[in-house]
Amino acid sequence: MNTIRKADLLQKRRWRIRKKVFGSAVRPRLAVKFSSKHIYAQAVDDDAGTTLAFLSSLDADLRAQKLAANLAGAKALGEAFALKAKAAGIVSVVFDRSGARYHGKVKAFAEAARAGGLTF
Repeated sequence: MNTIRKADLLQKRRWRIRKKVFGSAVRPRLAVKFSSKHIYAQAVDDDAGTTLAFLSSLDADLRAQKLAANLAGAKALGEAFALKAKAAGIVSVVFDRSGARYHGKVKAFAEAARAGGLTF
């Protein structure tokens, strides 16, 4: 039986997106990843291969709020990440949804980051 696993399809989507989405020092790539329990977001300069800003729901301040990987957690983390990115001098980003559809949690995170002052 020749079946394709869901994880393989997800990896193919990630590669397909990454061919088109590229971050630089001026406009880094905002990569967001949702696990079953936590949310991770980072601004990446692909030219230098460095992370310029990183925030997750495991951060000490956000952990006290008990954020989950749901809509409410995505909104809170999106706003907090926008503040942290602006403090690091990042205003404009390229959004990398890591193979997930742009709806639900991913959309809520993106809209909250935009409301926080990031442009993409």
